Amino acid sequence: MRRSIIAGNWKLNNTEKEAVALVTALRNVFIDLTELDIVVCPVFTAIPVVHDVLFESNIAVGAQDLYWEDSGAFTGEVSAPLLKELGVKYVIVGHSERRQLFGETNQTVNKKICAALRYGLTPIVCVGEVLQEREGNKTFDTIETQCKESLAGLTAEEIKKIIIAYEPVWAIGTGKTATPQQAQEVHQFIRRWLVKMYQDKVAMTIRIQYGGSVKPENIAELMAQPDIDGALVGGASLKADTFIQIVRNSSGILK
Repeated sequence: MRRSIIAGNWKLNNTEKEAVALVTALRNVFIDLTELDIVVCPVFTAIPVVHDVLFESNIAVGAQDLYWEDSGAFTGEVSAPLLKELGVKYVIVGHSERRQLFGETNQTVNKKICAALRYGLTPIVCVGEVLQEREGNKTFDTIETQCKESLAGLTAEEIKKIIIAYEPVWAIGTGKTATPQQAQEVHQFIRRWLVKMYQDKVAMTIRIQYGGSVKPENIAELMAQPDIDGALVGGASLKADTFIQIVRNSSGILK
């Protein structure tokens, strides 16, 4: 049975004060919730105060990115050991915004995954197609290439420690959402690829999240799909009441 996971990606939002108010509200509501994993991914500068509020709670702290080297002359970067020291448990790797705006490639994503694993961080590895690829019937080709190159060289034991997030780029922040059937189709494709690469026993343990305009109104139907194990929530994770409702609407359906 795969344990469901709902993660909030705050992107470039929330001051320390706003972050504390948000996670305090989440902690108060979810203090007794144990049926699924909850993660919040604030901006780097808010991680310490968020961790302080959530310390010894059932909500984990994640980061939105990391660099693959531990230290050195890499101005503006943050490394896995620095995140580990702050109490971070998860890290988003290869988000489409990182790929599109900052030139990340499958090869750099692979390096970041390996760095995260070296320090016991759980990578949330993002894959997804743009609208042109969807309309050109290239979705599966794109997803397979991203998975193959981003996860290159990982052993079965390492692959079991990652989470994959399928985020159709055309549905991120647009208000458009892949139908549950469209999302399940890609999630199933990813899991079948994992079976081919790592065998059924390993593939069936890996959690695959959906991301892309996730809302309280659509989360339950998405989570009802057999290969969807959670959600990577963007804008809807910035408001406590909305994120709370997403978690509540998803928590009754576990894999």
